[in-house]
Amino acid sequence: MDRPGFGRVFRFFRLRLPRRPRWTVPAEETCGEGKKETEESIRESSLSNYTGGPHFFEYLFVVSLKKKNSGDDYEPTITYQFPKRENLLRGQKEEEERLHGAIPLFCFPDGNEWVPLTEYPRETFSFVLTNMDGTRKIGYCRRLLPAGRGPRLPRVYCIISCIGCFGLFSKILDEVEKRHQISMAVIYPFMQGLRESAFPAPGKTVTLKSFIPDSGTEFISLTRPLDSRLEHVDLRSLLGCLSHEQILQIFASAALERRIIFLAEDLSTLSQCIHAAAALLYPFSWAHTYIPVVPESLLATVCSPTPFMVGVQKRFIQEVLDSPMEEVLLVDLCAGTFLKSVGDEGDVLPPKLQNDILTSLAQGNNDLQTLEQINEHVSGPFVQFFIRTVGHYASHIKWGSDRQGHFQEKSFCKALTSKTKRRFVKKFVKTQLFSLFIQEAERAGHPMQGTSDRKSLNMRNRRNRRNQKKRL
Repeated sequence: MDRPGFGRVFRFFRLRLPRRPRWTVPAEETCGEGKKETEESIRESSLSNYTGGPHFFEYLFVVSLKKKNSGDDYEPTITYQFPKRENLLRGQKEEEERLHGAIPLFCFPDGNEWVPLTEYPRETFSFVLTNMDGTRKIGYCRRLLPAGRGPRLPRVYCIISCIGCFGLFSKILDEVEKRHQISMAVIYPFMQGLRESAFPAPGKTVTLKSFIPDSGTEFISLTRPLDSRLEHVDLRSLLGCLSHEQILQIFASAALERRIIFLAEDLSTLSQCIHAAAALLYPFSWAHTYIPVVPESLLATVCSPTPFMVGVQKRFIQEVLDSPMEEVLLVDLCAGTFLKSVGDEGDVLPPKLQNDILTSLAQGNNDLQTLEQINEHVSGPFVQFFIRTVGHYASHIKWGSDRQGHFQEKSFCKALTSKTKRRFVKKFVKTQLFSLFIQEAERAGHPMQGTSDRKSLNMRNRRNRRNQKKRL
């Protein structure tokens, strides 16, 4: 790495998606003994635990390209930030200095070979970082050409937050961009008002009052989706780039914690697709190297012998292909093809469950209108897959007198009567995905019980009933 100490300050984000399962497991699919339907749940993290605080965001940075002292290359440099440095406490200043070393690298991951441009398509993308204390931060970025005439260099607006809500922050970036075209001074009151506002609960709206010269007072409404469990992803990205069969094979590779590299021309596609792929693992969380867009200086990451899920711009495809890699799935999002694969991706999951996922994904597409409906439609079959394979986990946690749980792996696997399910589960229980999930359940101190979250299942059932009526 060409930035001294960078690796000591940040280790790559281990994606921990917000918890949402309240599982309903048909008894005949677990123990096969005609037991009544069991209900099992994982307690959803509170908003404060997930966001890390009441504020929408921590920092706003503007990153511009400045010519180096020697040569014709440009390097990304922070040219504006909010809140100002003098308004920070000592601990905040130390953290901000660390951010200063990382933010430019991820805002311009494509290297230093830039020249002034007259046209450049705006891009909205994101990156994620984990600090040394384990807290995670998300960078929401908007890269574009600033207003003006003649050749000029792109700049990036970057909002740092602990909250995963990409649609909401995209709208905030729209407002920042609009004000920056007028004056940097117009950004400050808007961001100050935003920072003083509490992040809304699901389905609620925060309205900000903002004055813009020559336009007067504006009221900006920021509404959080009612169903907050998938507000951090846009699953349309995967559907637009890949077939259902390919998405299923990516899911299978991720479930076995293999190395996955996504290639695309633009940053937006990379970050959206990698977030979407990781979200399909819900209620499990990818626990390994996770970089939505790998900066050029960190391309050596793809040589790592450990599992990873990363996005690489297609301009660096040769560097990727020349890297010594084993058991890697190399996904070309632009062409919709796999450039490299292990070869068994289609055989990892039980055949019947694979067919059920594909059938569900193919049904009712014409009835989907909103992003939330699309996210539910795509994610629902994968949630069902885990319900049908490992949803009986809570019945195999033995509780001691100290309220500490002890997972009974052997009986858990034996409870599955299907050989194909049992073969998959025996591999899956050895992954960190499952181990971390079970460790959390064991630490809960009591058997997790609660009402089942039927939202995604009810949507699927309604869609199936509509399709049956159409066929009749």
